[in-house]
Amino acid sequence: MEQQKAPLSPDQHRTTTIEQGRFCVARCTCGWRGPARRARSLARSDAAGHAAG
Repeated sequence: MEQQKAPLSPDQHRTTTIEQGRFCVARCTCGWRGPARRARSLARSDAAGHAAG
């Protein structure tokens, strides 16, 4: 059975980090994209900052 996702409210952001070669990029469901980082921790910090405000 396929799991259904609840629709996102306009103020709810879901961020992920994606590996691109030696870099890691934070992305959001709203279309936002953070800068490419060599450190995953920095990409996660970018994502957390975006989601917070």
